Amino acid sequence: MKKIILFFIAISLFGCKKNAEITNKSISDESIFNLTSKWKTQDNKTIEIKDFKGKVTVMVMIYTSCKAACPRLVADMRDIESKMPKDKLSDLNFVLVSIDPEVDTPERLKTFAKANFMDAPHWTFLQGTKTTVQEFANVLSVKYKQIAPMDFSHSNIISVFDKKGILIHQQEGLGVNNKETVDKIIETVYK
Repeated sequence: MKKIILFFIAISLFGCKKNAEITNKSISDESIFNLTSKWKTQDNKTIEIKDFKGKVTVMVMIYTSCKAACPRLVADMRDIESKMPKDKLSDLNFVLVSIDPEVDTPERLKTFAKANFMDAPHWTFLQGTKTTVQEFANVLSVKYKQIAPMDFSHSNIISVFDKKGILIHQQEGLGVNNKETVDKIIETVYK
């Protein structure tokens, strides 16, 4: 009996060690999970980008007071979501990062999410600081510039990252055919 118990203890310890090795593997240098900046969600929770690890992540940078491009980007994100297999939505993150952190408070982001039917668990809105937003925009190759107190000029790019945070696809433009983006997301979710 003692031998059997020792055998199971040894297997358990080996299994724990193996799991620790898997989780401690280094993140690729190209992964967005290397960013250590802190963000506030629409629920006022503090997170890091690495908290999206393990799911395919679709990201876009917007601001809630935008009257031109952002409503179209939001519609594009919702259209992409609508084309995903419903049983795979829990394997996806749809993330909208505000480029206007002073105006887009967590409370405002939450109101915006509800008004745009983007309040399911797979939707996350992020508020950073001017510095973290600029850093993140650089990573995504998004250019933006404040041109008036509540107005920004900005790139219109939707980025797709795999489960390890590696950029695998970008869709540029507004209202473009998103078939290639949808296909890439579905292909990556099923990997």
